[in-house]
Amino acid sequence: MTGQKTLQNILADIISTVEFNHTGELLATGDKGGRVVIFQREQESKQQPQRRGEYNVYSTFQSHEPEFDYLKSLEIEEKINKIRWLPQHNAACFLLSTNDKTVKLWKVSERDKRPEGYNLKDEDGRLRDPSMITTLRVPVLRPMDLMVEATPRRVFANAHTYHINSISVNSDYETYMSADDLRINLWNFEITNQSFNIVDIKPANMEELTEVITAAEFHPHHCNTFVYSSSKGTIRLCDMRASALCDRHAKFFEEPEDPSNRSFFSEIISSISDVKFSHSGRYVMTRDYLTVKVWDLNMENRPMETYQVHDYLRSKLCSLYENDCIFDKFECVWNGSDSVIMTGSYNNFFRMFDRNTKRDVTLEASRENSKPRAILKPRKVCVGGKRRKDEISVDSLDFSKKILHTAWHPSENIIAVAATNNLYIFQDKVN
Repeated sequence: MTGQKTLQNILADIISTVEFNHTGELLATGDKGGRVVIFQREQESKQQPQRRGEYNVYSTFQSHEPEFDYLKSLEIEEKINKIRWLPQHNAACFLLSTNDKTVKLWKVSERDKRPEGYNLKDEDGRLRDPSMITTLRVPVLRPMDLMVEATPRRVFANAHTYHINSISVNSDYETYMSADDLRINLWNFEITNQSFNIVDIKPANMEELTEVITAAEFHPHHCNTFVYSSSKGTIRLCDMRASALCDRHAKFFEEPEDPSNRSFFSEIISSISDVKFSHSGRYVMTRDYLTVKVWDLNMENRPMETYQVHDYLRSKLCSLYENDCIFDKFECVWNGSDSVIMTGSYNNFFRMFDRNTKRDVTLEASRENSKPRAILKPRKVCVGGKRRKDEISVDSLDFSKKILHTAWHPSENIIAVAATNNLYIFQDKVN
């Protein structure tokens, strides 16, 4: 029984989402156990200037609990699917977190003072007899050890029949959207009991269902524009000014399939697992199983850039299908200037592509090479023939070790990489 509990604890610790806030000073992770852990960046000190950039645990709280839908006899996992920060306007921070069914708005704030000298309560908090009170005291605030509190301010529930895969905060910061397999809902932050359905692809007869929504995101600057991707490898750009229900897209992005590459796995590997607008709002990046593509919003017929993430796996698709790895959902991120993109792979490898120089690199997140100040060495995968000393054979890759979730600091070269239940934070070498 102890072994089973230990296994449950290990599974609960698996990181399921990573997200920097808008300044990069805070980094949040969510895990399969429904917990959110927030890391805060160390402030620079004259005594230890090299510690600037290190992130330490700031707050940990239980965001979601396991639930049971008695009507459908379904267990609702506590796993955190996505976290999205809101811009910080005062001392408190706000973030959205979601599991499969419920989105919550959390307030994270600090407290370093406590009130003392109540009239109706004694020092232990017990109520006093009003007839025994002969004098009135003025309560005062006393210093106390810093305490970070996380409180749920809003709970947005009962709006999704299917599993939520995306949440995205609008640039008006008054609304956000949540997307599941067949519908996208628009919410106002102040209203929890109703949402507005803006996309519904559910057919009248479910047997006619041919595709599902896999990811959705608002434009970073235009509050009326959003994109969503599908399991067929297509992207639809919608404009909420055109109609209330955005079933008819404004733009449709799809790359024609090469007939020579057609196989049993074509439809599975073309399914888009993540979609991200560039910070400029001019481009959209998508990740499918084998590639990352960059699309220009002004060119719908083909991507302007395609990057091969792990093309050496093309010959392994059969075994990847059998062990279900072919259904893994990898995320992708831009750096702050939209010049470099990053995404994960297997064997705890992650890939970076420089859009200007067209150079790419494979790096590894592991305990062996993550000692403080250690420099990451590029890794190479050998497909066939003679293997060099520093290369790893494609047959030796560990498919249980995978980098699905990554994040990039909004303005600096600091990255966060989640490898199962470990979080690695790397930064550019500073001379």
